[in-house]
Amino acid sequence: MILFNLLETQLTHIYSFQEMIKKASIYSHPLVHRLMDLKAQKENREADDDRKVVAEIMQRCFVPAFVTAISWEGFHFVGHEIRITEAMDCYGAIVWPSALVLCYFLETNVKQYNMVDKNVIEIGAGTGLVSIVASLLGAHVTATDLPELLGNLQYNISQNTKMKCKHLPQVKELSWGVALDKNFPKASSNFDYVLAADVVYAHPFLEELLITFDHLCKETTVILWVMKFRVGLQHTV
Repeated sequence: MILFNLLETQLTHIYSFQEMIKKASIYSHPLVHRLMDLKAQKENREADDDRKVVAEIMQRCFVPAFVTAISWEGFHFVGHEIRITEAMDCYGAIVWPSALVLCYFLETNVKQYNMVDKNVIEIGAGTGLVSIVASLLGAHVTATDLPELLGNLQYNISQNTKMKCKHLPQVKELSWGVALDKNFPKASSNFDYVLAADVVYAHPFLEELLITFDHLCKETTVILWVMKFRVGLQHTV
């Protein structure tokens, strides 16, 4: 099992490098200052790269130019316009920034993480945006979430993948750690990738999530998990 913990590019540093320099001013050796200058230059370059990525991701988002009967948000990925309907009364039915980061990652890393004909499952699929992008990239996708979210999830996936994808995505119920052997038997669960975007948000179900990861994975399964570290949410992975 390979675990990727991809930090969102929107995260900011608590302390600026300039503040660190001030705190380190007790060191007066020229080599120390040179090393600090090199580190500052590297961090500035990384910050510039982060801003460019954020700008590229935000360019993929758009809103309808006119009022429609059903409100939706628009996204451009894999050469397609994707329209997502959200439900504002539920955390799981909103497009979170981590989903955009994961979609961007999948699209821009197709050589390293080739989705074509791969068996992919998304846990906590929510609105289905990540599953839609994986489907458009050619994967066999199973999008999963809690039962109360499946209606909107199925609607979004159907609207955005019909006649556009090599393999028709499936939508299934999955409650972490519940009836895994019954609903996802090890013998028939042969997933190449497990996708997850911002599925942990200040709640106590991390253990159940890891149990679910373990159940769905074979030895060579790759987990692509994108999340934002939030103040007050303490866990290690």
